[in-house]
Amino acid sequence: MEPTRLSELARMVGGEFAGDGDPLIHGVADLATAGAGQLAFVALARQMAAATCRAEAFIVPSCLIETDRPVIRVANPALALAVIHAAFLRKPFQAGGLHPTAHVGADCRIPVAVTVAPGVVIGDRVTLGERVTLMAGTVIGDDVSIGDDTVLHANVTIYPDCRIGARAIIHSGAVIGADGFGYVTDTATGRQVKRPHVGTVRIDDDVEIGANTCVDRATMGVTRIRQGTKLDNLVHVAHNNDLGENCLLAGQCGLAGSVTLGNNVVMGGQAGVRDHVRLGDQAMVAARAGVTADLERGSVVSGMPAIQHRQWLKASIAFAELPDLVREIRRLKKRVAELEGQLPRVGGESK
Repeated sequence: MEPTRLSELARMVGGEFAGDGDPLIHGVADLATAGAGQLAFVALARQMAAATCRAEAFIVPSCLIETDRPVIRVANPALALAVIHAAFLRKPFQAGGLHPTAHVGADCRIPVAVTVAPGVVIGDRVTLGERVTLMAGTVIGDDVSIGDDTVLHANVTIYPDCRIGARAIIHSGAVIGADGFGYVTDTATGRQVKRPHVGTVRIDDDVEIGANTCVDRATMGVTRIRQGTKLDNLVHVAHNNDLGENCLLAGQCGLAGSVTLGNNVVMGGQAGVRDHVRLGDQAMVAARAGVTADLERGSVVSGMPAIQHRQWLKASIAFAELPDLVREIRRLKKRVAELEGQLPRVGGESK
């Protein structure tokens, strides 16, 4: 985006433009580095007055007191800053075409307006949307379809028969559509017999998948990641999972087979969910929690096995006090023994 007046940026995010002047803004920066022509976010008026703060203008909370500095007042400054920053960084797509070292299989549908980098391998009957970018070393299996404006970073692997929606971002090293971890034990011999995985993976529009994340194909049917969901690096989504819209899964989360997430579910880092469990809409799972049973809509859980967060906080306090409680119990047992020893005996037995 070209340099833009602050008042226009305010209209872009539905904010209130205030302060002296209407400066021309060309970018976004943090308070420590912002300079002339740049926009920064502050939460307190004194941050704008600091001698080291040379930002041209500021995004501030709606409740901030009057100031003569140029500002945009909004209810959610972090959201407004993200929207404006993304707008400044957005560039028109420039098609790089097919690199000579890329391999393209038979019967593919590839528009002119794409970028296919060196070393890309595209299988047979692959369909690419407009303005798709496949970076170096990416491998696309047979019968895959990829929607408009999707970006696959270096060394992404898409197994056959998978479907990727529009405006998806898949980061380096991610693997989409590998077989799930499905085996049946032959009890007579102890041998592990692999279950065939003949399903597929469907990733909807506006999904982002982090580096080295794996999304396994279904045993039968579909592993689904619905619109707007974001997966961090090193996340594992097992076979036949169904992730709802606008979910957030932090790094190293793991979902066992046939897990269902509602919409807007949030999971902290290293959290896990056992197989065939359902998490309701807007459920929140704390970092390193282990979910072993269904969660209702809006549940907030922690711990292993996961329990309601408030209950877990109380349990954590009690756990920290256990050494003192053990010492106190030992002291009381000793005192009880001493008191029993002082009781008069009747018929050779203590009362």
